[in-house]
Amino acid sequence: MSILEEAKESLERMQQFDCESLSRDKDLGQHFNFLEAVEPSKKLVRLYGQISSTVLDDFPEPIVTQIKQQADADFNRFQQILDFDPKQQNAAQTRDNIINQIASAYDAAFQKLYPFISYGVSKSVDFQRLETEARSTIQAINDQAEKLTQQLEENQAQAEQVLADIRKVAAEQGVSQQAIYFKEESEKHEELADTWRVRTIWLSVALGSFAFLSIFLHKVPWLKPEDAFQNVQLITSKVLVFAVIAYMLFLSARNFLSHKHNSIVNKHRQNALMTYSALADAASSEEAKDIVLNHAASCIFSPQETGYIKNESAGSNKSIVEMLPKTTMKFSE
Repeated sequence: MSILEEAKESLERMQQFDCESLSRDKDLGQHFNFLEAVEPSKKLVRLYGQISSTVLDDFPEPIVTQIKQQADADFNRFQQILDFDPKQQNAAQTRDNIINQIASAYDAAFQKLYPFISYGVSKSVDFQRLETEARSTIQAINDQAEKLTQQLEENQAQAEQVLADIRKVAAEQGVSQQAIYFKEESEKHEELADTWRVRTIWLSVALGSFAFLSIFLHKVPWLKPEDAFQNVQLITSKVLVFAVIAYMLFLSARNFLSHKHNSIVNKHRQNALMTYSALADAASSEEAKDIVLNHAASCIFSPQETGYIKNESAGSNKSIVEMLPKTTMKFSE
């Protein structure tokens, strides 16, 4: 076997050594174990781990021999612990000497091995490749930063647009968004109108039924009049019952028409408010917006014909001439 192969074996033996096996606390007990040597031995093994066995191919034979001798010497200290016999003479003193040797072995090994470790590190590191990768990383960072900057600018533009939309919606809050009140009123009156429609139908059926049955009341034996006074009394009773049912039918129908009228009026006002913003935005000037506002206000608050009830007063509507924008003309002297 060549000296190079022997050196590789010695180096790998140190690199793969299990330092925990040096403690021997189970078979040597508390007084003779080598727990104090475990940490220094690990430090020493880590030092040998920094030398690659492949780098030994580049070293001349004297240096390879030097590395082999150092590795064998340090391993021999480990072997002394593994072969230690507590029954030998001066066992405690021998144990302490071995621990001290391992604790001081790192400094001596470092002085001899660090030039070879440096050579192995420089050989394994491709500085040109590292420079290329570093430049590539820096360029990638710059490109990413540029993309992020562009994205932030786009997001800022979008945020400004969203803010403008929010402000626009907030400005419309006082007009079109208030249509919800008219919507609620319209739905409430619609429900009441349905209720009074059903009552009106039933009262109509009751009135018709009573009118039909009243024709045959005089033929009922215990209601049949026997003289003129009883005839008058029967006729009066029929008229009174008919009048009460007719009056209740009249009130029910009137309530139905009133609620239906209010439902349509509030629905009309809701539509006027909902379309106000679109009409106001289409206006080209403030004066035109004022005209739209006047028309919307007139549509909302003026009495409206719905066909269910007739308004007593149609209200006073301004002519279009009165709503034209007033202009002032200045004449130079």
